[in-house]
Amino acid sequence: MTGRFDLPEPDAFTRTYWEAAAEGRLLIRRCRACGRAHHYPREFCPHCWSEDVAWEPASGRATLYTWSVVHRNDLPPFADRTPYVAAVVDLAEGPRMMTQVVGTGSAGELSAGAELEVAFREGIPVFRVVPGAVGG
Repeated sequence: MTGRFDLPEPDAFTRTYWEAAAEGRLLIRRCRACGRAHHYPREFCPHCWSEDVAWEPASGRATLYTWSVVHRNDLPPFADRTPYVAAVVDLAEGPRMMTQVVGTGSAGELSAGAELEVAFREGIPVFRVVPGAVGG
C-alpha cells in the first residue's frame, strides 16, 4: 500500500480508462443497444443491462450539479489540499460523475449549472470552471 488514498488501483477492465486519463483524455462507456452513455465504467449498461458497451472519448465539458467544500480530511494527501471542493458534475454526454473542482479561489465562485472543463491531476480527472462562461 502506498499510503495514498487518492490513487486508483487499475484492474484489467479499468486499465483502459486510467491509461487514457494519464494521457489527458477522459473516456466514458456507451451502450450500443440503447445508445446511452454511463460513468463510472462498467462492463454492462446500467440502463438496459446490455453487455454491448464500448469506450468513447468524452468532450470534457460538464456542468456543476452540486458541491461541498471539505475543510478537514486526515487521509494523505488530502490534508495538504484542504480546503478542496468535492463535486458531482453532469457530463455533456449525460452521465453524472463524482470529482473535484480545482482552481477556484473560494466556493463563492461556484454556482449550480456552472460550466466546467476537465483537467487532470496526476492522471485523475478533475474539473475547473470555464473562464468567462455563463453560470460560472
